[in-house]
Amino acid sequence: MPAGEIWYSSETPTNDDEAWVWGQIKAEARRDAESEPALASYLYSTILSHSSFERSLSFHLGKQVILPDTPLYFVAHRIAHKLWTESRRPLALALHSRISDVFAVDIHPAARIGKGILLDHATGVVIGETAVIGNNVSILHHVTLGGTGKASEDRHPKIGDGVLIGAGATILGNIKIGDGAKIGAGSVVLIDVPPRTTAVGNPARLVGGKEKPSRLEEIPGESMDHTSFISEWSDYII
Repeated sequence: MPAGEIWYSSETPTNDDEAWVWGQIKAEARRDAESEPALASYLYSTILSHSSFERSLSFHLGKQVILPDTPLYFVAHRIAHKLWTESRRPLALALHSRISDVFAVDIHPAARIGKGILLDHATGVVIGETAVIGNNVSILHHVTLGGTGKASEDRHPKIGDGVLIGAGATILGNIKIGDGAKIGAGSVVLIDVPPRTTAVGNPARLVGGKEKPSRLEEIPGESMDHTSFISEWSDYII
């Protein structure tokens, strides 16, 4: 996994796939431990002593978000959300605070997040309490899913499946971003965005116009295509 990315898998690989990948990781770790003894202890504690990739990853993340005298080895937001739904809110909020300190990512424990989420670089991401994110969504750094400050209770965005949200985009209020939509980098979105369309600018406008917006064929959350709209948006490109 590249440095700076947080990835939640959308599909569960087969046992054979998992075993092969984990075997390759452990074999490489053993080679490195043998060739560089100074790394042996680290590699043993983080990889070689664990029975699966999931346990190794949970240990690695948990070491970074550990609370005093409480060894919490897990993928952090998922557990914080579970604690929140079980009314263990003081612990959920304590974990939320620690995650924010360590990773510079502020995701409220109550936010509902689907499968296959890619937080690419993740730094500076803010996701509010009543936000809902669908499946296979890709979110770049410094994205905010926030409230407008004028509403209470259900006040944060609802992001559909397969959405791509570009770096620095801000989406405010209880609005819906339709399935397969694309939000351009730096955009400020204050109203609903229809499915399979592209919104760019501040305030955001639909590429192609409100009446006949250009339709996307691919799923942007999976293709990660950030710039294909530019030729349609303007004939002046720097």
